Amino acid sequence: MRGYSGNKDALEKRLARIEGQVRGIAAMIGNDRYCIDVVTQVQAARAALSKVEAELLRGHVSHCLDEAAASGDAEARAVKLEELMRVFPRMAQD
Repeated sequence: MRGYSGNKDALEKRLARIEGQVRGIAAMIGNDRYCIDVVTQVQAARAALSKVEAELLRGHVSHCLDEAAASGDAEARAVKLEELMRVFPRMAQD
C-alpha cells in the first residue's frame, strides 16, 4: 500500500483534468491564441500539478515516513526521510 492509496481515485481524476488542460494548451497554441491567455493556462496547469504533488508528499509523510518511524528501525526511517529531503531541492528549482 502506498501513502496515496486512499486518495488514488481523486488523484487520477485530478490528473485526467490536468491532462485535458495540457491538451487545451496545445490546441490554444495550434490556434494561435494570445500569448498571455496561453501562459495563464500553463500557470493553471502548473498550479494543479503542484496540488497533486502536495497530496503525494502528504501521503508519503503520513504513511511511509510515519510507518518507518513507528517500526523502530532507525535505518528505515533515515532512508524515508532522505528520500523526502532529496525531493525538496528539485521542487524549489521549478
